[in-house]
Amino acid sequence: MLRIGLIGLGFMGRTHLDNYLRLEKEGVPIRVVALCDMDPVKLQGQATGGNIDTSSSDAVDFGRFNKYTSVADMLVKEQLDCVDITLPTFLHKEVTVQCLKHGLHVLCEKPMALNAGECEEMIKEAKENGKQLMIGQCLRFWPAYEYLKNVIENKTYGETLAGSFYRGGGTPNWGPWLLQRKKSGGALLDMHVHDTDVVNWLFGKPNAVSCQARNVIPGSGYDIVSTHYKFEDGKVINAQADWTLQGDYGFEMSFRVNFEQGNLNFSGGNLQVNPNESPGFSPELSDDQGYYFQLKYFVETLIGEYELTRIAPESTLGSIEIIEAELESAGLDGAWVSVR
Repeated sequence: MLRIGLIGLGFMGRTHLDNYLRLEKEGVPIRVVALCDMDPVKLQGQATGGNIDTSSSDAVDFGRFNKYTSVADMLVKEQLDCVDITLPTFLHKEVTVQCLKHGLHVLCEKPMALNAGECEEMIKEAKENGKQLMIGQCLRFWPAYEYLKNVIENKTYGETLAGSFYRGGGTPNWGPWLLQRKKSGGALLDMHVHDTDVVNWLFGKPNAVSCQARNVIPGSGYDIVSTHYKFEDGKVINAQADWTLQGDYGFEMSFRVNFEQGNLNFSGGNLQVNPNESPGFSPELSDDQGYYFQLKYFVETLIGEYELTRIAPESTLGSIEIIEAELESAGLDGAWVSVR
């Protein structure tokens, strides 16, 4: 039985908890035994909402969990195998290192950390303590993005010619830290990192980036972002993010990728495949979100005592290195900046 401690009970923490409880019901040998949050109200299940509907209709008995307002207390008093960290970004490195030093495997929410240096410290601690570290870049497990990954790797429609990725929604109001540049990194690091990670996952690191971005919300980081990624083979890849879309806009994530012999378009939750020489179609994909498949992979890999190779921390470090180049480019009015 894999014993899990969940640290952070905001929007994403509650999303993770709901999925762990579902996995328990499905017979996966896991048990969430402890919850930790500095806010006692959240420990009773009063989580805030987010920008995407991840809610479960099942009621949760919060009386079954041991509850803590201190990570240190939880680590001392509980016999855990792993922890799931869904804290604000500026705490990722500190709490991840703390838990790795205590001898626990760690799943840490995206983005990995505020900068590449912090990511390297996290990887170093995992190696030194012989524990596994995984970052919650959930799009790597999202059905439509996995389908795209398979098409690219199998060259189903030939080589990639171009691709565009988008993410947009209203200004986040479920955590004041999100609009503090030094704590979240703004939309570029908190929101846009999803698509930067997808670009890295699908195509590898680009040679250079050109990023135009602007600050709209006082005190925040870059709130609107548009980045071009330069690759040796000349494919045209870009990604945009905007979390200043108010009114009834809601939330959107989408992509369009063009190949030599067809194209894929994901919009409004629907994936459309358009071969050049035959009728288009919508493949049958799971209705489940990437959060479920991500957590299922994490716990089943630990239970089987395998390596978390599908999303190695060195890979998500690479995504933060791309982000750092984007930040530098944005500060230079979009000048091309090499990715280390």
